[in-house]
Amino acid sequence: MGTLGGNKLTRIVFATKNSGKLGEIKEMLAGLNVILLSLNDFPNIPEIEEDGSSYLENALKKARAVSDFTGEMALADDSGLEVDALGGAPGIHSSRYAGDEAMDEDNMRKLLKELEGLPPDKRGATFHCEMVFYLPGGAYEAFRGRWNGRIHDVPLGDGGFGYDPVFFLLDRGVTVGQLPAYVKNRISHRAQAFAAFRERLQKF
Repeated sequence: MGTLGGNKLTRIVFATKNSGKLGEIKEMLAGLNVILLSLNDFPNIPEIEEDGSSYLENALKKARAVSDFTGEMALADDSGLEVDALGGAPGIHSSRYAGDEAMDEDNMRKLLKELEGLPPDKRGATFHCEMVFYLPGGAYEAFRGRWNGRIHDVPLGDGGFGYDPVFFLLDRGVTVGQLPAYVKNRISHRAQAFAAFRERLQKF
């Protein structure tokens, strides 16, 4: 196994095919002796059904399946958007809110339709992230983050992915879609979880 303090590289498979998410994670791990692989590097890996009842269950299931298949250390996250006015929906179903084959635009369109007519103070929302670092053999650690905002009435900005263009940050006066990537990767729910993971990885 590689050591982060030496010249050897540590291989970690990140359980995603999402290029946007992979790019964010690579930037967050910059400077560490880590080779970050993704599911795109293992085209024969079976599809992993995210049927857990919580972010942690889904992240753990993905990380375990990827590690068992590849024999490598694995990293997986499950993230979701919880909207107060919708009782916490879409939650763990965020990526497929408008259907199993839904694109980001489809999910945003459905969300905005359901919140149509609600005033800004009734559109509170929170991004959640649960991350699992899994070692071959079964040991794992979990890290988490959360990011508060509200749902804007129209998409703004073309940065990020997912619900970023409609997630409005009150303290900055912009949506996440309008944030420069380096800012998002420092303050987001995923960045919070990764900051804790990065700190742990440096002691690994």
